[in-house]
Amino acid sequence: MEIKKVTILGAGTMGLQIGLMCAAKGFDVCVFDPFEAAIDGAKNRLGRLASKLSACGRISEDEARQGQERMSFTTDVETAGKDTDLISESVPEDPKLKSKVFGEFNAICPSHAIFTTNTSTLVPSMMAEATGRPDRFAALHFHDCQLTNVVDIMPHPGTSQETLEAVRAFCTAIDQFPIELHREQHGYVFNTMLSEWFASALGLASGGVATVEDIDRAWMGIMRTPVGPFGIMDSIGLGTVHKVTDYWAEKKQDPRGLQSAAFLKAYVDRGDLGMKTGKGFYAYPNPEFADPAFLKGIH
Repeated sequence: MEIKKVTILGAGTMGLQIGLMCAAKGFDVCVFDPFEAAIDGAKNRLGRLASKLSACGRISEDEARQGQERMSFTTDVETAGKDTDLISESVPEDPKLKSKVFGEFNAICPSHAIFTTNTSTLVPSMMAEATGRPDRFAALHFHDCQLTNVVDIMPHPGTSQETLEAVRAFCTAIDQFPIELHREQHGYVFNTMLSEWFASALGLASGGVATVEDIDRAWMGIMRTPVGPFGIMDSIGLGTVHKVTDYWAEKKQDPRGLQSAAFLKAYVDRGDLGMKTGKGFYAYPNPEFADPAFLKGIH
């Protein structure tokens, strides 16, 4: 099948990145979010994101400009879904919410449309039946597009071969490198490792073992990386990190996880969601960890 229009569900950090990457590579993109404030925020961030993706070489300056022109934004379900060919969903990490949203769009979208989820930690079989088109559904997970073009394709047992072929071709068309999982795995490959790293860092901070800054210093100073776990959490968005941490802590009734979720909730409740709001564990656009003085004395 030929994909021409892509609909992005969720106007947050990842939704906007995915949408712009698709639009920059020639697809018509509609970004949907039920909240007008989220749509306004995405529109305000779009120009800055285009400049960043261009500056780091992910897209050319012409692609950045043309991509913005191919993007539209709406809070109307009918407008977003009526003539789409592929959906990329990036709503909060709640399987019930994701299932509800997919159900709404199944009633509107053309029968040929492929549905994909950008979930970080859930698996597609948890939502497959709710999509109304389980054979045309799979996980297509993007990482930070400013850092990498690696994406994960994770089918569920009912995903058709035709759908997998179409998703692979779509990845190539938007200049993404697909890693295909042979069976479902919560967290895919990289995020399985990343989530354990985050859990360790959050456990240390929420347990009062060390400060956020010193935990990042330990990682950055020894591993020689430009950012530590808390800086990365800020770039992902603390709302997302909290949702994931809280979901699995409740599901597993893990005391350390529940403590970490409460630690994150304090930031979320204050509206300190990370890079996108200008403040999370660090203040942006000039976070403390980017200052050479942050690691002064470490050699």
